[in-house]
This record gives sequence, C-alpha cells and structure tokens, in this order.
Amino acid sequence: MSGLLALLDDVAALARLAAVHIDDVASQASRVGVKIAGSVIDDAAKAGTKSLGVVIDDAAVTPKYVQNLPAARELPIVWKIARGSIFNKLVILLPAAMLLSAFAPWLLTPLLMLGGTYLCFEGAEKILHLVRPEADHGPAPQSLDAAHLEENRVAGAIKTDFILSAEIMTIALAQITSDSLWVTGFALALVGIGITILVYGSVAVLVKADDVGLRLAQTGRWTLTRSLGTGIVKSMPWLLTAISALGTAAMLWVGGSIVIHGLEVLEWSAIGHHIQDIATSSAQVIGEASAVVHWVVTAGLDGLFGLALGLATIPIAKFLIAPLARTFSKSAH
Repeated sequence: MSGLLALLDDVAALARLAAVHIDDVASQASRVGVKIAGSVIDDAAKAGTKSLGVVIDDAAVTPKYVQNLPAARELPIVWKIARGSIFNKLVILLPAAMLLSAFAPWLLTPLLMLGGTYLCFEGAEKILHLVRPEADHGPAPQSLDAAHLEENRVAGAIKTDFILSAEIMTIALAQITSDSLWVTGFALALVGIGITILVYGSVAVLVKADDVGLRLAQTGRWTLTRSLGTGIVKSMPWLLTAISALGTAAMLWVGGSIVIHGLEVLEWSAIGHHIQDIATSSAQVIGEASAVVHWVVTAGLDGLFGLALGLATIPIAKFLIAPLARTFSKSAH
C-alpha cells in the first residue's frame, strides 16, 4: 500500500513538473508570437509607406474602368477588380517574392531599380500628355454590349493591377528586414491585403460619391444637406484631378528615390550625395523646421531626377520596347 502511495506521489510530482514546463513553453511561445507579430506589423508598415506612390496611382487610375457603365454595376466591377488584385498579390506575386528572397536576393536591387524606372516613366508620360495632349482619333467603337464591355474592362484593370502590384510587392520585399522566411511571407501578405483594401475601398467611395451627392441634392430634407450634395457632385472632378496629380508626383518621387538608392547600393552614390548635400545646406539656412525642409528638398530633387529619368525612357519605350512587344504578341498568336 505504501508503495502504491509513493508511486502516486511520484506521478503527481511529474504532473506538476510537466505543468510547469508547459506553462514555461506557453509563455515563451507567447513572447515569441508577440515578437513575430510586432516584426510582421513593423515590416509591413515600412513596406506600405514606401509603396505610397503606387498606391495613390492605383487609386487614381481604377475609377476610369467604370466610366460609361450602369451605376448599379460600379461596385460589383470594383469588387471583381479587387478580387483579381488579391489573386495577383497572394497567389502569383507572393510565392515569386518568397522564391526571390530565398534563392536570388541579389536580383532585388536590379528589379527595384527597374520598377522605379517604370514609375518614373509613367509619371513623366502623364506630365508629357498634360503638356502636349495627343490628338483625338475619334470615339472608340461601341460594338460591345454592356456585359462584354464590363468583362473587357475588368480584364484590362486586372492586367494593369498586376504591374502595379508587382511594384508594390517588390518595394515591400526590399523593406522587410527579418531573416525569417515566415515573417517575410506574413508581412508581404499583410501588405498585399492591406493595400488592396485601402486602394479599392477608396475607389468604391470615389465612384459612388457623386451618386450619394446627387441623391442628397435631390431628396435632402434640409437646405444644408441639399447644398452638401451639390457640393459633392461639383467637387468630384476636381478631387479626381487632384488625386491623379498627387499620384503622379508621388510616382516620380518614389521612383526617383528607388533608383538613386539602387545606384548607391551598386556603389555609384554621386547623385545621392549631391542631393543630400543640397538638402542639408537648405535645412541649415532655414534653421527652424530643418527636418521638414530637409525632407521636402530631398523629395523634390528625387522627383526631379525621376522626371528626367522618365522623360529619357519615353523614346526607348516608344521606339524599342513597344515595337518588340507588338512583334512578340503577333508571333504568339
């Protein structure tokens, strides 16, 4: 009997020891989980900030895909494009980014510079079209019915989104500092989902704002609400123009800074040093708010460099890349 009691006492002691170990493991796992979550959120936040120019441009470009289509189809179209964007980011680009990070990290800087150059090209092309509009070649053919037009619009938007999403994911990957593949993957997924919600949530608000304004203007019970509705309707064209201008400026700034930083990584840092010297001198002259002045001057000079680079790439894209792309497209068909 005493032997049985001793055995039970030993079992109880082992159970208490196991409980202590389990509690310690749980505590360690909790701390590690919080640390990983903090790392994921921190990396995702930095990556999302660097992707600002592409995000604004994406939000500015997308509303054009619902123009001249029934108002009832606007939100469903935005939802279709958003689903395609999530597929682009999480199913295609995220695995590609993970493979790049694991097996060819040396390709990241050239790819970033290529993406930055594309941003500069897009921004410069928009400014060039604003300064020298292309001739109107007449109205587009209207042979497609509404269903086929919507299908074509969605397909075109998703293709455009793929390019912008590739830039976002590449920029995001460059900002993630963790050595853990899991943290990198979760951070990229968080960036992809968060930016998609931000972009297409904003687009949904933009495309329906004029309808809301019109309804307020026509059925508002008070003069104030009717005036607010009229103001919303009248301000929407100006707002979309302002967002487009902001997106263009952000693309030139982000694209220029990416290329300049890439040149510094490749040990050609003259442009970056000159920009920093000018920004530092300007900040010292101002004195007060020197940090703000330094940032504004740096961003402005990065943007001017981006504009110059973009203008230089327009002839290359027009006379070399575009003909080659048409040739390959014809041969593929």
